[in-house]
Amino acid sequence: MTAATVAAPDIAIEVTGLSKSFNGREVVHDLSMQVKRGTIYGFLGPNGSGKTTTIRMLCGLLTPDSGTGTCLGFDIRRDADKIKRRVGYMTQRFSLYQDLSVRENLEFVARLYGVRDPRKAARDMIARLGLNGRDEQLAGELSGGWKQRLALGACTLPNPQLLLLDEPTAGVDPKARRDFWNEIHALAAQGLTVLVSTHYMDEAERCHEIAYIAYGHLLAHGTVEQVIAASSLATWTVTGADLNELAADLADKPGVDMVAPFGTSLHVSGRDHAALEATVSSYRDRPGQHWQHGAPSLEDVFIDLMTRARDNFQ
Repeated sequence: MTAATVAAPDIAIEVTGLSKSFNGREVVHDLSMQVKRGTIYGFLGPNGSGKTTTIRMLCGLLTPDSGTGTCLGFDIRRDADKIKRRVGYMTQRFSLYQDLSVRENLEFVARLYGVRDPRKAARDMIARLGLNGRDEQLAGELSGGWKQRLALGACTLPNPQLLLLDEPTAGVDPKARRDFWNEIHALAAQGLTVLVSTHYMDEAERCHEIAYIAYGHLLAHGTVEQVIAASSLATWTVTGADLNELAADLADKPGVDMVAPFGTSLHVSGRDHAALEATVSSYRDRPGQHWQHGAPSLEDVFIDLMTRARDNFQ
């Protein structure tokens, strides 16, 4: 989608040609993208791929070596301080005061940002996030899921226009992760723009749009459906006996770009549909194994992208 197809007020972030190097190694290469207001935009990719560097450049927290862009209507180079005042940042590591209570942490944040009536603001946030009854509990004594809620409350209490989430649910149980994402969607529905980096496929599927970044290069972006369609992968799912032997046998066959176990099944994918079909046809009638043709999953696409990106990087 281009700037010409969406009115400027609907665009939270628009950048062109961003690049960044550290110690002579290019971490982000010639990246251009656009994020609409009220969108939950997910960033995926291997560790060290440039996700966090990209997010920080998009919102003016890190100056690019080259490239231009705007965030929340401000120039990412000239107006970095104005952007920072409108951004909430939730890091993977819990960064509030462990020896202060839930209420004290939230009141401190409210005062730090000059929020009117800090006590009321803290009470309202405690109620919104379901922290009633825990308001006097020390933050350091909270479980991972409750710490996550408190951190989210702290970084959204000043009413930012943009929220940055860096691996926000690492080490959190599935129910806490679901509750967290329900709250993120509620915030986005109110107009908050969210940039989130994650390794979880189910979380990627909860994003309105996603981007896959590997070794500084933007390899895919769009809705989940668009990214899957653009991969041009065809996928077969195999169940039955001797799947490890089958995986080893298929790895170098014509048309097979990816072979990966998924629980008790095996996914066999490729972009050359005719070559893949020819290879698969010689295996489908083997006794004890069942082959079923289906659409590729988002995880199929990302495993394929990661494999190709690693080869390119080397």
